[in-house]
Amino acid sequence: MTFATTDLCDDYAAMLDDGTLAVLPPVYRSFGQKLRFCGPATTVQVFEDNALVRSTLETPGHGHVLVIDGGGSLRRALVGGQLGVLAQHNGWAGIVVDGCIRDCDEINVCEIGVRALATHPRKSSKTGAGQVDVRVQVSGVDVSPGDWIYADADGILVSRQELD
Repeated sequence: MTFATTDLCDDYAAMLDDGTLAVLPPVYRSFGQKLRFCGPATTVQVFEDNALVRSTLETPGHGHVLVIDGGGSLRRALVGGQLGVLAQHNGWAGIVVDGCIRDCDEINVCEIGVRALATHPRKSSKTGAGQVDVRVQVSGVDVSPGDWIYADADGILVSRQELD
């Protein structure tokens, strides 16, 4: 799918006004080979623990975007190189992390798109704490499972419906 987030904002200005389309704050860094990606959201809510992130990425992605509410933590990484490869092999369109990643050189060669707040060398815990497929909040924006995520060089959009 070819799209530009700038055009989507222009074309769907009424949705921006009524809140059914939102723009994430411009605080995310881009990683991976796909600079532009979109798809329906699958959500995970965790805090400094990536066991649920891994188990979710182990399932077929079917072109979805994994949206990780990591609470904005800058103390540990929630996605690393192995999970980037797993996401690529299992058909995920991309990953948005409200938190950190690590192994960015490994992620940068993967055929997926990744957006994250920063990189951090420390790995996460692995207790399995958190929730999957729940409404999350990412940088102040609500994201529900099935919402559409559109990401390119200009930003990340969250839409309650697929946009043409």
